[in-house]
Amino acid sequence: MLNLQGCFTAIVTPFRDGKVDVKSLRGIIRRQLKGGAAGIVPCGSTGEAATLSAGEYLEVIKISVDEAGGRAAVMPGVGTNSTRSSVEMAGKVAALGVDGLLAVVPYYNKPTQAGLAAHFTAVARACPRTPVVLYNIPGRTGVNMLPATVLKLRKLCANIVGIKEASGNLDQVSEIVNITDRLFSVMSGDDSLTLPMMAVGARGVISVASNIAPELVSKMCGAFRKGRTAGSAELHRKLFPLVKALFVETNPIPVKYAASLLGLCSCEPRLPLTPLSQGYRALIKREMGKAGIL
Repeated sequence: MLNLQGCFTAIVTPFRDGKVDVKSLRGIIRRQLKGGAAGIVPCGSTGEAATLSAGEYLEVIKISVDEAGGRAAVMPGVGTNSTRSSVEMAGKVAALGVDGLLAVVPYYNKPTQAGLAAHFTAVARACPRTPVVLYNIPGRTGVNMLPATVLKLRKLCANIVGIKEASGNLDQVSEIVNITDRLFSVMSGDDSLTLPMMAVGARGVISVASNIAPELVSKMCGAFRKGRTAGSAELHRKLFPLVKALFVETNPIPVKYAASLLGLCSCEPRLPLTPLSQGYRALIKREMGKAGIL
């Protein structure tokens, strides 16, 4: 069973000269394990999944499973704006020994709530033995999945076990927590809102910031879950300026630059994304220093 709580890191996909940098990818995953991350999420939006070929996508997932070695959950991002393609890929990924799937709301098409329910039901039923976590991120997809739809999907598919909620709406988070059962896990999809979301019932975060600060993000989540609210709030305040800096340009542009400062990988993204603008580089360095990371 997927234990969906604490810090899951939406890892970057490192590139060098246009190709996936396998050596750096393995190093990134090892650092996450050492830093206490409970889970690894390869091939999400932070991992630039939309720019990976099918072969690269599956390779990154296989490497993630191999490096994690059961020490942390591996929950790859899946999903496109085609239900047929999403179902086909979900089946392939589920066969790779992953612990779960993070299935994103279809983008660009702007389906109705009925369309979202049909889409995710098809994906979940394509891999009934694999836990599926919904991913609601209306800022990227153009449509917000409502709490009533989340509840409907939970009732229709027993293997839909949680949601990465990145609507930025705490009322919506509260409603999802209130109407779903206790085994259903809500995870923050916004680093800056992790602690406020946990205060209303979320169990952790699928994090961008933990690419460079896995220990701090893991400790913040762990402290709150153990009732040490003052300690978790202190860590939140320490991380907050860095988190804001990591989103000065489109994710994962800033976090890749931050990772390059730590020697984890090149700062190279894939087009249409470009490296971090020169004007923001001093900001990233400064906030990493203040957080004690650099």
